[in-house]
Amino acid sequence: MAGCYELVKQDSGTRARLGRVQTAHGVVDTPTFMPVGTQGTVKAVTPADLHGLGVQIVLGNTYHLHTRPGVDIIEACGGLHAFMGWNGPILTDSGGYQVFSLARLRKVREDGVEFRSHVDGSLVFLGPHEAMQIQRRLGSDIAMVFDECPPYPCDRKYACQAVDKTLRWAALCSEQPRAEGQLVFGIVQGGKYGDLRERCATELVAMDFDGYAVGGVSVGEPEEVLIDGFESTSEHLPAEKPRYLMGVGKMHQIVQAVARGIDMFDCVIPTRFARNGTAFTRYGRFPVKAGEYKADTRPLEEECECYACRNFSRAYIRHLLNVNEILGVHLLTVHNLHRYMRFMESIRAAIAADEFAAFVQEYEQKRELWDLSGVPAK
Repeated sequence: MAGCYELVKQDSGTRARLGRVQTAHGVVDTPTFMPVGTQGTVKAVTPADLHGLGVQIVLGNTYHLHTRPGVDIIEACGGLHAFMGWNGPILTDSGGYQVFSLARLRKVREDGVEFRSHVDGSLVFLGPHEAMQIQRRLGSDIAMVFDECPPYPCDRKYACQAVDKTLRWAALCSEQPRAEGQLVFGIVQGGKYGDLRERCATELVAMDFDGYAVGGVSVGEPEEVLIDGFESTSEHLPAEKPRYLMGVGKMHQIVQAVARGIDMFDCVIPTRFARNGTAFTRYGRFPVKAGEYKADTRPLEEECECYACRNFSRAYIRHLLNVNEILGVHLLTVHNLHRYMRFMESIRAAIAADEFAAFVQEYEQKRELWDLSGVPAK
């Protein structure tokens, strides 16, 4: 499927761009942030919550959904959209990230990866054919090619071998059948080696995927290596296709990546941090579970319009979290996702106004002041 991306506005002061990705289940405005729904749900919230928050697209995971409940069950329920009750776009990771995250449970072969299931120890094999077949049967709107995500640090030989496999597997993925209207994105690997990333990007672009992702980042590397990774990759990706930075979700990193032409992001940060008792604000975050908020009658964030902030205090939400009431995690997740959605809206508005360079400067100044003061932002 060609022509899924429309460039709406190019910022004059940076490489930031405003765009639209057309999928089988609707349009996604970019830059966008995708909440992670690894197991077929974004933790602690309903699809109705997500729609109300302005979420346009969510992410699922091929390996985990194949392991539990299994693609046969999901297909029998009408596909992943029907199974999870979400009628918006879905992107599915191919399982390539699990090559990194489940390293102790897998064996990399030339034709794919053998996993020992983290659930029961049974053998699970994923290769290009299997990963694409599962994603086709899931019916996701955007399927990712199967790749090898190397760890950080890794030596050049390992990174080079991972690039070789990634390119070989990508070519095989491109030949597999798709679900109706399904887009397929290639994934650039190469570790910290810019020339390997350039080679990987160049060869993937020649395969003419619908979009391209920057992979092999957010795997424990220092921030300067992370930034160099997406900067050195994005400049080799075509302007007429969407660009996706995988697994990166800190707000200041998103700002820097958007300035370098990245369009799509996903990360567990807003939902995982909510489960750990951390609230996000415009310019920073704070641990609402901490004792200093025990009697704090203010909302999580002043002037925030989310359901949690309009109706409840920090003291109440802290109380819920500390007595392990499920509602506390739900309210904090709603707030954090609301903050991320409004954050992305503000980014898109700045690009539309051709003021993103000023947005970056103001954001960094206010973030630094927030970090120095340690006071939750109003």
